[in-house]
Amino acid sequence: MRHESSEKTERRHRGSRVLHALDRWAAKPTLALGVVTADVAWVLYSAAFGFPARLETAFQTLAAATTLAMVFVIQHTQARAQEATQRKLDEILRASPEADNSLITLEEAPDNELKAATDAHRDLRREKHNMSRPADTRNFGTSSPPLQQSFEGGSALSYEAR
Repeated sequence: MRHESSEKTERRHRGSRVLHALDRWAAKPTLALGVVTADVAWVLYSAAFGFPARLETAFQTLAAATTLAMVFVIQHTQARAQEATQRKLDEILRASPEADNSLITLEEAPDNELKAATDAHRDLRREKHNMSRPADTRNFGTSSPPLQQSFEGGSALSYEAR
């Protein structure tokens, strides 16, 4: 299985493999500790020499370049992970006989179609929720809203005003 995984990695573009390696490396706690240590050392060194302008400029340039590079690394790895997740969800939709297959291409749909799908599914959830409510929601002769008895998490009995 390990061999199969490395074959799949080798088929990816070399740039993608490098960005993913950088992402994994940057996520390590030892790197964060090293960066904090280097920052403290840099500040102490700068303070000892009166914060020379050349050192400050170098620090700002390094910080900006590192930040910019990491933005692209993170963007690439998250976009790739999102794409893979989307394909997996599409496959689940295709495999489910009761699924609405029009949802497969929803991420490329115009905004009005996305809003219409959101509204339709919200209505379905409300409809299903209303159908699952117990029939006994009596008011017991008071002017307050009816109380509905429900179990939350299966542990405690609570009363909610509806």
